[in-house]
Amino acid sequence: MGLKEDFEEHAAKVKTLKESPSNEDLLILYGLYKQSTVGPVDTSRPGMFNMRERAKWDAWKAVEAKSKEEAMSDYITKVKQLLEAAGVAI
Repeated sequence: MGLKEDFEEHAAKVKTLKESPSNEDLLILYGLYKQSTVGPVDTSRPGMFNMRERAKWDAWKAVEAKSKEEAMSDYITKVKQLLEAAGVAI
């Protein structure tokens, strides 16, 4: 299985978690997902009154130096950690 297929499989698996990951983990996943699918940040930073979107933008910006392949690999690793912590068979 190729990296892209593995990435897509894990993107679907993370949605099967019974409990939502912590906000910190969700932001990590968001940043890695956006870097994997879009690449470097291509929008301006949201204003200070839009804290949710600003946090998501910051998470994406934090991983912008990674290649799409690195981001996919890190995303897969993070999902595996979350599934393992939830006791889900990988």
